[in-house]
Amino acid sequence: MAPVDVTIDLDAPPEKVFAFLLDMEQTPAWVTICRAVLDVDPGAPKPGWRCKQRYVLRGAPFVVTWTLEQLRPNQHISWSGRGPARSKASIQEDLSPLPDGATQLRYRNEFSAPGGLLGVAASRALVGDTAEQEAIRSLDRLADLLAAQT
Repeated sequence: MAPVDVTIDLDAPPEKVFAFLLDMEQTPAWVTICRAVLDVDPGAPKPGWRCKQRYVLRGAPFVVTWTLEQLRPNQHISWSGRGPARSKASIQEDLSPLPDGATQLRYRNEFSAPGGLLGVAASRALVGDTAEQEAIRSLDRLADLLAAQT
């Protein structure tokens, strides 16, 4: 599946956006395909920290276990994910301060289907351009939630 790469300006400072992105219990409130947070490692987020979430895409439920790979406070978050049938995903979130105190968030997501070329073809048929559309809808929800908190 083609990588998703979307940028949005958020009316909140980087430290607030960063904290919100790492609050896994908030994920279903803004990620359109996330239905539940099933498990989160205790303690403060750090590399190796894990979170398990349930998603639904085009009516198909699935679970992804995310591992926090990289963390630079108020600047960068990197996740690797493992899903059903050895599928893999990655998320990169880069935050840049804007002159007005707001934040620009660059969100990148890549999904690797199992099963070689057959798996890739099946993934394209199932997902199509839905991933980018859902990312945009999710980031718009994030913007609304952050604006409501200020």
